Amino acid sequence: MRIKSFIAGCAETALTPEEKTFFKEENPWGYILFARNVESPDQVRALTDELRSIADRPNVPILIDQEGGRVQRLRPPNWTSFMPAAELGAIFRGDRDAGKRAVWLQSRLIALELRAVGVNVDCLPVLDVPVPGAHDVIGDRAYSIHPHEVALMARPACNGLLAGGVLPVIKHIPGHGRAAADSHLELPVVDTHAAVLGCTDFYPFMQLADMPIAMTAHVVYTAFDSQHPATTSPKVIQDIIRGWLGYGGLLLSDDLSMQALSGDFRQRTQSAFAAGCDIVLHCNGDMEEMKAVAEVTPELTGEAENRAKLALDMLPEPEECDEERLRAEFKELTKIAA
Repeated sequence: MRIKSFIAGCAETALTPEEKTFFKEENPWGYILFARNVESPDQVRALTDELRSIADRPNVPILIDQEGGRVQRLRPPNWTSFMPAAELGAIFRGDRDAGKRAVWLQSRLIALELRAVGVNVDCLPVLDVPVPGAHDVIGDRAYSIHPHEVALMARPACNGLLAGGVLPVIKHIPGHGRAAADSHLELPVVDTHAAVLGCTDFYPFMQLADMPIAMTAHVVYTAFDSQHPATTSPKVIQDIIRGWLGYGGLLLSDDLSMQALSGDFRQRTQSAFAAGCDIVLHCNGDMEEMKAVAEVTPELTGEAENRAKLALDMLPEPEECDEERLRAEFKELTKIAA
């Protein structure tokens, strides 16, 4: 079956006729949902069922950003309001075992809610390590300002999702925490020495290099490439992400529609693939932009296809659990922290 190496968004809470035709013809590897696509549990489930029907792949990846805190597409009253990572970090610093358990529980409960509406990939955890003076686009989305703490907490976050039958996506490789700008709006440039990056920003990603999927950072690291952000830099992807960090899993670009990237959508797409991204991500549901991305997106073949298969092979069936007991335990842990 011919599959193209991109992930697409859709515009509304239900697919338009044009989207149905486009998705059927182009057959993207996966899809991503945002708040604009969310109204109720039944509606989201109907949307993901339709996307699966069009793809004719039961395990087609359907992604979402469900981190907790301010980055959470499924919100009350229909879904739980989960904690930002920084609050989980506070529990961890008071009691490491309790903190790691709280992280696992939150991810496990997130996975329960995602699977119930047909979502099987969560863009979590954030492995970025903020520093003083950095832009707050990461901020409380990070577990800690200490790289080893981020790594220690990110592991149970991944494991909780996997226990619930949801694939984690580590982000934003090789690190967005030091950026002084929001890559949604402009291109951040990091001038930090390579040796410093290696023992700070890069450390959590090296510790979780066995995870199935990673998402790139639209950040320039002048120590390696002063012209191109990681997403479009062959030097950063091949030498740093694949080499120094040892990441061998499926590599997604961050959203091509973010303003950190330059050029039209054909150019952005071609640059990301030329640099070494396996899959490109286009999120905003704009049909004309999606058509431009799809036009120059290759079929999923070769090493990228192998990595995609290995990632989906890691997608387990959810383990049985007592949801009421898990929620009670999580409530008790977070109450103690408060």
